[in-house]
Amino acid sequence: MSKEQHVDVQAFLNEHPFSRYQWLIFGLCFFIVLLDGFDTAAIGYIAPSLIKEWGVSKLALGPVLSAALFGLAAGAISAGPMADRIGRKRVLVVSVLMFAVASLASAFAGDLSQLTVLRFITGIGLGAAMPNAVTLMSEYCPDQRRAMLTNAMFSGFPMGAAFGGFLAAWIIPQWGWRGVLMLGGVVPLVLVVLLMLFLPESVRYMVARAQPVTRIKAVLGRISSSAANASSFFLTEVKQSVAGQSGIAVVLSRPYRVGSFMLWFAYFMGLVIFYALINWMPILFKDAGIAPKDATMISALFPLGGVGAIFFGWLMDRFNGNRIIAAGYVLTALAIFAIGQVSGNVGLLVLVVFVAGALMNTAQSSMPALAASYYPTQGRATGVAWMLGIGRFGGIAGSFLVAELARRQLSFDVIFAILAIPGLIAAIALTIKQAVHPEKKDVEKTTVKEVLAH
Repeated sequence: MSKEQHVDVQAFLNEHPFSRYQWLIFGLCFFIVLLDGFDTAAIGYIAPSLIKEWGVSKLALGPVLSAALFGLAAGAISAGPMADRIGRKRVLVVSVLMFAVASLASAFAGDLSQLTVLRFITGIGLGAAMPNAVTLMSEYCPDQRRAMLTNAMFSGFPMGAAFGGFLAAWIIPQWGWRGVLMLGGVVPLVLVVLLMLFLPESVRYMVARAQPVTRIKAVLGRISSSAANASSFFLTEVKQSVAGQSGIAVVLSRPYRVGSFMLWFAYFMGLVIFYALINWMPILFKDAGIAPKDATMISALFPLGGVGAIFFGWLMDRFNGNRIIAAGYVLTALAIFAIGQVSGNVGLLVLVVFVAGALMNTAQSSMPALAASYYPTQGRATGVAWMLGIGRFGGIAGSFLVAELARRQLSFDVIFAILAIPGLIAAIALTIKQAVHPEKKDVEKTTVKEVLAH
């Protein structure tokens, strides 16, 4: 009779090669985030068509443009605790279905008020999907590659936003703006079917919730056949947690409170910069005397640099994640300040804008992996989701900030000097997080729960 085997789930993931099944999970989560990026950016691409077809002013489009941002915040803040309670997969399937149906319905909107409501509902679905994709992916990664793989998955968001621009340019002349929203609805509906068929629940969540060993064994058996020999599974946590605590209680508990606030603060400040520049950079460049066509082309370089997050992920797996991302934000601040100093030299401006975008998107895209590594399993979905949700208000603040700076008729270089400050604040926040909750590699793990066969 063979000896009973009690298997540490994370050690199992660490010891076996990254399997085809884990790459399937990566691919499904990547496409969730890719579609998230496409749909988030879609409204910007169709805005000129809305103005032309409905005869509305740019000002009247304000509620439509911001509705999805408010929805994203609401979706993330509500779905994180739900995923820690009922599971990552259920919330993912429902949220992708919600943004698919709402996007499809948006294609048939008859006026701005209908479109505003539907964009808010779409935003709720998008906001709920993204953090749970990050959480589920991170929980299937080996420790030594977690940040790199999670960042690589999250890079689907800027890719989706950029890819959406090319698709919109092709679709709108042939089928109009409604075609863009129809595509943004039909493709996620196909993805919902694939998620239901192929996406597993988080194995760490299943162990933490004491789900049947047969179910856990079936999932881990897709990674390595050696799981068949297990008689029970247990979960090790490097992070302090209390059995029975809700996700919200974990995130706001004394051991995590300061770090949670600092993560929210850093992500908020990053999105202040991102949305301020995405929404206002073409206008600021035109006001600085750059030709409108050149201003648009140069501005389009800014969101292209998110793939650098894979390199940051590689660094985070080896060194201190707080310090690496803080350094990224400091370099972002310096590059944004430099934009204000080189407006007279278009060639140099192109280079500085691209570098600033690469640094900004790399630092910002690395934040979800940092949050996922900070919390224990029972609070991870809430922790990631609340950082992303609260951070969305930074996007709203960024747009209003530049509007106010422009109203005060501040000079080009002064505006960019002010926009560099949030990057420094984000770096300070992560430095405080590191000081209060030092991140250490290879710390001793503590077993927090064991699941026996039943």
